[in-house]
Amino acid sequence: MSVDLRNCEGYKDPTAYEALSALEREERRALRAFRPIVYICSPYAGDIDRNIAAARKYSRFAVETGYIPIAPHLLFPQFMNDGDPTERELALFFGNALMSKCSEVWVFGDTISNGMAAEIRRARWKNYRLRYFTDELEEQYDV
Repeated sequence: MSVDLRNCEGYKDPTAYEALSALEREERRALRAFRPIVYICSPYAGDIDRNIAAARKYSRFAVETGYIPIAPHLLFPQFMNDGDPTERELALFFGNALMSKCSEVWVFGDTISNGMAAEIRRARWKNYRLRYFTDELEEQYDV
């Protein structure tokens, strides 16, 4: 953004300059603040285009609420073949490795796919914190 010492009329305005500079510094500091990493658990199989769009929405929600999202089902299909059972198993293994680096696992939607069920089982087995959200991004507390 870079604040100018001069106002819109060209006069020096040190009071406004200091106030706006302080706000700019605070905004930059907030962007660098600690953000926990969360694992995004949502369907991939089935209506893949719709599910990818939903996973993007869920990941954006995580960013906007102060987290760093990890959504392996958005990453690995870019270069791995989900239709090949060997590559699918390898991608699930990679996802488990990433899950271990996350502070929480966020489960989205009311449909639990087979892949999601496996991720949820693993998260429970490893005693990771699970949080459940609706498709409308509202947290469900009674799951």
